[in-house]
Amino acid sequence: MDWGSLFIITGVIAVAIFGAFYFLNRWSSRKMVEQEEAIERTKQTVSIYVIDKKKLRPSKANFPKAVTEQIPRYAKLMKMPLVKAKIGPQILTLMCDKNVFEALPLKKNVAVEIAGIYIVNMKGMKSAKEMKALAQAKKGGDGRPFWKKLIGIK
Repeated sequence: MDWGSLFIITGVIAVAIFGAFYFLNRWSSRKMVEQEEAIERTKQTVSIYVIDKKKLRPSKANFPKAVTEQIPRYAKLMKMPLVKAKIGPQILTLMCDKNVFEALPLKKNVAVEIAGIYIVNMKGMKSAKEMKALAQAKKGGDGRPFWKKLIGIK
């Protein structure tokens, strides 16, 4: 076997792998768009009282059996952001978006958008940049170190 045929074989294999990844990416992005549309159709705004929030495996959370069966195998092994909340008279365990999980306050009433058992968004949620600016404003500073303020450097 000479070098030329070896390069041709590796080139064909590389093209086949890239082609498979391309079509897999198209399929998964199409599926993701369909899921986002379903979430948009079914989401509703609800007021909840956040009791607890943890990152757990779905198998260790107390989801109904029907929900646990629908979770993909690989997702059962991953830790997910879960929120234990009181919605009306019921106490439920809900899954939520990572950004929402970080912004949810404990032991407070919050208005959120829910699609099934998934918390999509929190009303009045500020981005990380806005939260940092608020914290900076509370400190009373403009973000410069003390020594730069002292000598007047911006």
